[in-house]
Amino acid sequence: MHAHFFRHVYHLHSHDAYSFGLTEAGAQAFSCRGAAHTSGAGMVMAFNPDDPHDGRAAAELGYQYRIVHIGPDVVREVLTDVAGGRAAMPLFAEPAFGDPVLRTALLRLHTALVGDADPLVRDERLTAAVVAMVARGTTRPPRARDLEVGGRTRTAARRARALLEESYAEQIPAERLAQAAGCSRFALYRAFHAEYGMSPSDCQRLLRLRRARSLLAEGRSPAESATAAGFADQSHFHRWFVRCFGVTPGAYRNAAPIVTAGGSGGESPARADIR
Repeated sequence: MHAHFFRHVYHLHSHDAYSFGLTEAGAQAFSCRGAAHTSGAGMVMAFNPDDPHDGRAAAELGYQYRIVHIGPDVVREVLTDVAGGRAAMPLFAEPAFGDPVLRTALLRLHTALVGDADPLVRDERLTAAVVAMVARGTTRPPRARDLEVGGRTRTAARRARALLEESYAEQIPAERLAQAAGCSRFALYRAFHAEYGMSPSDCQRLLRLRRARSLLAEGRSPAESATAAGFADQSHFHRWFVRCFGVTPGAYRNAAPIVTAGGSGGESPARADIR
């Protein structure tokens, strides 16, 4: 949920999941575990499963916040993948605190969950959020199960890359990618970043952008190019094309040489610059 409350008052309640509130503006006052707390802009509210709490505005302009709930079974599954076995579940001693790492990880997860993100993006961000919450909520974070540096790391990363290149337009679940790589999801994320300097989802998006760019150069419309390359959302495609290539898809199509089956058209200096 993403909300801005002015007069709403939460009655005492609890959740059967880990619940994280990210205060963006204003301040929220609440009671939890017999004490009064306040979460201001930039802070994280962290409630363990079954933690009773209430909530109300603590500023004249109310408070704006995001909240995300992560079930214990989901946390346990991610930790098992990370550590290769059972790991201690996190418990938060304080329900309101500042933690830029955890806040950023939760914000990225929330954005992926409410948006039209691919399953691979959601899984990567969920893993990052759980790792961050464990680092904050336990005294002994689980030791990550990594691949040996060298051959196995490189092999796993390249197997995953091959699947991404073959099926870049598809929605590829993290489990399928890990199976192709022959390792756990968490080990794959680390191996892939070590080999290619980016996450698997970043690589998949880049492959889609490259394909769309080649279709634009053939004279296809931005909408056709986005769909053929695997983008489900036109605005998402437009935003990332500009971020990565510095021009809009329409501007690139108008400036790039038209490539046909019989060869390529002539290039003007302006067209060569945009490519």
